[in-house]
Amino acid sequence: MAEFGFERLHHVQLDMPAGAEPACRAFWAGVLGMAEIEKPPVLAARGGCWFRGGGVEVHLGVVPEFTPSARAHPGILVDGLDALAARLAEHGHPVRWDGDFPGYRRFHSVDVLGNRLEFLEPDRTA
Repeated sequence: MAEFGFERLHHVQLDMPAGAEPACRAFWAGVLGMAEIEKPPVLAARGGCWFRGGGVEVHLGVVPEFTPSARAHPGILVDGLDALAARLAEHGHPVRWDGDFPGYRRFHSVDVLGNRLEFLEPDRTA
């Protein structure tokens, strides 16, 4: 038996290219409405930016040769999935609905850098 337990996910880190902080701020704060949080000074020197909203924390860290992943992604539970889909589409971010996860309504989209994102909420009709 394990002598430890998992509490919750603290954050998800996504990759970004150097200098993309303004674009990330426009998406994560501007489109999604998350608050940017200050990075500790030792980490701020590396570039990137962090955001928090509704108990979800996303860190974007600089990598020398950035390529968005085709499959890896955070799965973010939301309340108001349709409103979020409309907001993303309104800002030019594609929304691809996927009904293959029993018990949930969900869609995939991408951030301004092409990082794959999954948003889902419990299917209250199931």
